[in-house]
Formats: sequence, structure tokens, C-alpha cells
Amino acid sequence: MAIPIAVLDCDLLLYGRGHRTLDRFKLEDVTDEYLVSTYGFSRQFIYYLVELLGASLSRPTQRSRAISPETQILAALGFYTSGSFQTRMGDAIGISQASMSRCVANVTDALVERASQFIHFPEDEAAVQTLKDDFYGLAGMPGVLGVVDCTHVAIKAPNAEDLSYVNRKGIHSLNCLMVCDARGVLLSAETHSPGSLPDCTVLQQAALTSQFETKLHKDGWLLGDSSFLLQTWLMTPLHIPETPAEYRYNMAHSATHNVIERTFRTIRSRFRCLDGSKGTLQYSPEKSSHIVLACCVLHNISLEYGLDVWSSPATGQMEQPEEEYEQMESMDSKACRIRQELLLTHFS
Repeated sequence: MAIPIAVLDCDLLLYGRGHRTLDRFKLEDVTDEYLVSTYGFSRQFIYYLVELLGASLSRPTQRSRAISPETQILAALGFYTSGSFQTRMGDAIGISQASMSRCVANVTDALVERASQFIHFPEDEAAVQTLKDDFYGLAGMPGVLGVVDCTHVAIKAPNAEDLSYVNRKGIHSLNCLMVCDARGVLLSAETHSPGSLPDCTVLQQAALTSQFETKLHKDGWLLGDSSFLLQTWLMTPLHIPETPAEYRYNMAHSATHNVIERTFRTIRSRFRCLDGSKGTLQYSPEKSSHIVLACCVLHNISLEYGLDVWSSPATGQMEQPEEEYEQMESMDSKACRIRQELLLTHFS
């Protein structure tokens, strides 16, 4: 006797036993503790993302249009915070690994579209002054608009011939340039540079340099470590401090610049897809760059939403390669004069 197809269990047809169909997972049916442990964020934060990204994730041209924005966001958060596409994550919301991958792509694109909304320097004078005051309160370094550094994120090899992504540790990576404020909020994130490029070259080629050289940001400077070249808008440490003022300058510089290292650790801790413990990002350099940027956007949104500013350090294997650079002395006499005036005015 033929069995009408309508009486068969859709779960069994689509996924096998033990899986749930999409419409059975509801945020209100699970605890906040479960959401935080599985997806890294609370219910209210996820609702905020649904409101923010819902229109983009409901576009009728997308293949995953049958999957709700809520489910797409859960899938993406699950990947960002765990670094895994394993069946357990898909099981939790009732979708396949292939659908998980499409959801991550959709949510990543939606977040990247909003990067300039959440990652930018302040524009009004009051906000800029607050930025400087916050940095000054850390270690007495005046005029600081942000601290800048690079960090590497491991990716799969694009192809056997392309060595431009191989960094000094022999790992394929992206060298990502970021700037943050005193609270760890990202003010700039450029995530596309090949891992073989040294930090100084990444900065030279960055849009950030054009912004500061065209005086878009006036009356202040960034702080960078000794892998960068001293500029009128970028203060670096002194290679060999000799006077008490020079030692005080270097100590204040180091204490202030440390904020970006703490920010990198926080991002890796929250978004384990970037820390290397689950292996490399299995995407092209372009898509991997977008995933890094999406995590940066989420980092800023989470701080804006009031989540913890600093997290415990990540335990992954992919740390920033130690730069084997020669100390670069600036040939810019104006930059040297500005640093010298800073030493005399504030550290003598």
C-alpha cells in the first residue's frame, strides 16, 4: 500500500532523525545562558542584530530566503564565536552544514555593508577632545587620536603559486591594520593585506595614511610601535632612550599603545574563528578579509551595547608574528621636531 508523502516526517526527509525543522527553534524557548554559551551573545543582543540586519537578510534574491534572519544570525554567530561548522551547531537550529555556510556568507556581507556606520573616527570637536582626554588618562600621553598596530589572521593557501600571503612564520595569513580608542573601540580596520607584507608597508598602502596625510584628522596623532616610521601624525618610541624625559616618553607610549594589544586579545577571545585554534579560515583571501571585518563590526556593536570591554586572552595558536624589522629612523625633520617638542613640553 502506498504511503502518502504528506504523512512522512519532514525532519526525516531533510535531515535524518533527531533534527528539528527551522520553525521549531525559537529564541524565547531557550535560556539566555544557553544562547551565550552556544552563540556568544545574549537574547537581547541577538534581537538587536535581527532588527539591524533583517532587511538585508530577507532579500528575495538570496538562496537562503527560506531561512529566517534570526536563524541566519544564529548560524553566523555560532561560526564566528566557535570557528566551527560542525554538525552540532547546525543541529541546534535545524540546518545543514551547507546552509550554515550560506548563512555565514549572508550575515558577513550584511555586517560589512555597515562597517563605516560602526567603525570610524569621531568627527565633532567634543568627541575628538574626549578621545584625547581618555588616552591622556591612561599614561599622560597628550594629543592621541588612536593607537595603531597590525595583527595576522591565518587563512588557507589561495593556491600553490601565490606566496604573497605567507608570513614570516611560514603561515598563510592576512595582515590586518587596526586603530582603536582608549576603550578598545575600533576606529579603523583594514583587513585585506597579504601576510607577507611588513607592518610598515601595510600602513603605507592603507587608506588610513591618506586620511591623515590629507589632514582629515587634525591636531593630534596616532601611536604606533617601532615597526612603523615616525610621521607628523604618527608618534613612535625612541630607539635608544638616553635622557629621563626620553624614558618617560617611551614608558607612556608603551602603556598607551598596549590598548591595541588588549583589543586584539579580546577580539580573538570572543571570535574564535580568528584565533587559529580551529585551524585557518577556509575561504579565499577576499572572503576571509570580510569575515575579519564582520567580527570587527560585531566587536564595536558589542561595546556600544554595553558588553564587557576586555575579555580573557585567547588561547589559539595564531598569534601575531614577531616582526624582524630594523629600527627605522625618520627622515622627516618636521616629524622629529614634533616628537622633540612633545618630549620637552610634557616629559621633561
